[in-house]
Amino acid sequence: MAHKHLPEIEQLERIVALGGAALRCETRWLPEGLGVPALPLHLVTLGATDPQAPAVGYFGGVHGLERIGTDVVLAWLHSVVARLSWDTALHQQLERVRLVFVPVVNPGGMLRGTRANPRDVDLMRNAPVDALEPVPWLAGGQRLSRRLPWYRGSAGAPMEAESAALCAWVERELHGRPFSLALDCHSGFGMRDRVWFPFACRRDPMPHLAQVHALQAIFEASNSHHAYVFEPQSRQYLAHGDLWDHLYLRACERPGTVFLPLTLEMGSWLWVKKNPRQLFSRSGIFNPQIAHRHRRVLRRHLPLLDFAMRAAAASPSWLPTGDAADRHRQAALARWWGAGGTEA
Repeated sequence: MAHKHLPEIEQLERIVALGGAALRCETRWLPEGLGVPALPLHLVTLGATDPQAPAVGYFGGVHGLERIGTDVVLAWLHSVVARLSWDTALHQQLERVRLVFVPVVNPGGMLRGTRANPRDVDLMRNAPVDALEPVPWLAGGQRLSRRLPWYRGSAGAPMEAESAALCAWVERELHGRPFSLALDCHSGFGMRDRVWFPFACRRDPMPHLAQVHALQAIFEASNSHHAYVFEPQSRQYLAHGDLWDHLYLRACERPGTVFLPLTLEMGSWLWVKKNPRQLFSRSGIFNPQIAHRHRRVLRRHLPLLDFAMRAAAASPSWLPTGDAADRHRQAALARWWGAGGTEA
């Protein structure tokens, strides 16, 4: 099973081997071509098998350049697997929650050191969702040329193999449950670590605004010194083709279920500020280059990933309903859309 091309895939396969029968690994192969060998796309699952159990999915490496996202997910998966032999509290949690991991969504892009996949398509601009308002030129997604960044792929073409696999797995493993959560880890711009929720395609509030506000409220209450900025992605920019917009809208077609997709955008300018020489390396712009700083980033985000598991497992105890849901929605509108808010 070991793979000679990507250290991240080798590391993932070692963790899967360490987990033994507790883990299930499903593999789809991306075909050889465009100077890239055939590469595996791995889905790893563990925990509750009841289709009505809450679930949380962890994703990384959607953009091949942003290896730190994959590293964060692998560090969390390794922590979970290493505790299986002794942590009885973890086993009790895993009886109530299902965990889903796709740490390397774009192995071809990672091998080439590019944001896009080997066909030059930006997977996070590849879903069949068009923004309802103007987007930033090029960065919001474009169909002008695959030679330019943020290429969406041809109009009307099927989604790329990586995007299609991710969507199929999310719909099978996370959708249709009373509660599920996704956390997709990226390198982001700016000096702050941000946690985004939909939408990227429009500025209107998402239908499950009350639930996402309740989630951030229990996170802030239990992590009073955290450094994250929780906000809708639309506060920063709009984009076409966002995979999580697409999957969220698909989930909304199933009444009585809650699916909250979150994106962790790690503030990569922090790493550049501390080590300006990284500006002269394309990888350095998106990833911490010094070993102790890399380890610090991995430690920094483990509490958030652990919280996601605990929050999913305990979702019946904090998901708001009735008047409580109304209060959370009004508070969210005031916080993120200004006093009084703006309903969709």
